[in-house]
Amino acid sequence: MAQFKLQNVEDFYEIGEILGSGHFGQVRELRERVSGVSWAGKFVKLRRSVSSRLGLERKTVEREVEILQALQHNNIMALKDVFESRAEVVLVVELICGGELFDFIAEKENLMENDAIEFLKQILKGVAFMHNKHIAHFDLKPENIMLSDKKAEHPEIKIIDFGLAQRLTTGEEYRSLCGTPQYIGPEVINYEPLSTASDMWSIGVITYILLSGMSPFQGDSDEETLRNIVDMKYEFEDQYFSQTSDMAKDFIEKLLIKDPSERMTAEECLLHPWIKPLTRKQAANRSRSSINMKNFKKFNARRKWKMSYNMVWACNRLSRLQLLCKRAKEDEELRSCESDQEDIETKPASLIRRRLSSSS
Repeated sequence: MAQFKLQNVEDFYEIGEILGSGHFGQVRELRERVSGVSWAGKFVKLRRSVSSRLGLERKTVEREVEILQALQHNNIMALKDVFESRAEVVLVVELICGGELFDFIAEKENLMENDAIEFLKQILKGVAFMHNKHIAHFDLKPENIMLSDKKAEHPEIKIIDFGLAQRLTTGEEYRSLCGTPQYIGPEVINYEPLSTASDMWSIGVITYILLSGMSPFQGDSDEETLRNIVDMKYEFEDQYFSQTSDMAKDFIEKLLIKDPSERMTAEECLLHPWIKPLTRKQAANRSRSSINMKNFKKFNARRKWKMSYNMVWACNRLSRLQLLCKRAKEDEELRSCESDQEDIETKPASLIRRRLSSSS
């Protein structure tokens, strides 16, 4: 069961500057009064009633808290405390200052496969720990893979954002249509039972992008991207993979498999010869291969631009909605604005899939 404290968070932590905000609350820097250690506080608004659209349901917050409390691992964001009041819940989590892994890599002039493997090993160790606890993340993507401190000699990977994560129970099926289009597997789009193998598909996509600077299934629209995923339309074009080792391609191919049961597990990935060479020849092959940095930098710049564009578009859209809502009753206007904001800030595959189906 998720453990919540009923005390006031300010009795234990000094509340500092805002680090980020969203439609369910804010993230603020916290300083522990006893130790002086800095943490991040995720202030989440709770729904006041079943009919309300403002805030998150308590059971949703409980699920995330329960999952984080079970995942104490060096490569997973740590949860220290949870405080609850009548209106909100405060999650005290690890303050991760190193930024996104992809941004860190994009700052490099060149990077060998060996260097990329060291990061992937950390991701795989965190995911393997998670999966051994029968927990699936279901939203692995570059934005959710961070560094604790990018200035460290050996930066440590931190997997974050467990909002879509689920504890999987034997004998029970779990289905979901949520996720980011270019990172979800065909079983998500087809609304089939999901498993930890869905995370392994996402790792295959992330590895493909990391090595080439190209997204394997990316189309001109979300609908085309989803079609490419279902049809398994991807290839290793020489233009982008000329510097990539055959072992790296084999690693990706063993993850981007339509049948989830045929994909490598995280533990099997850690034993793959690309990650753990069995011979000197295998080790030499990967040490001579490199990442397509020129293309990777372009991909990351486009990715960051798209994130910024979506944020500005969402804010402008919300402002227009708020002006329109002034003509309605106060209670109703708040619910309508919040509902629309959720729709534009999170773009679930369910909405895309409905459009995809209607266009077929």
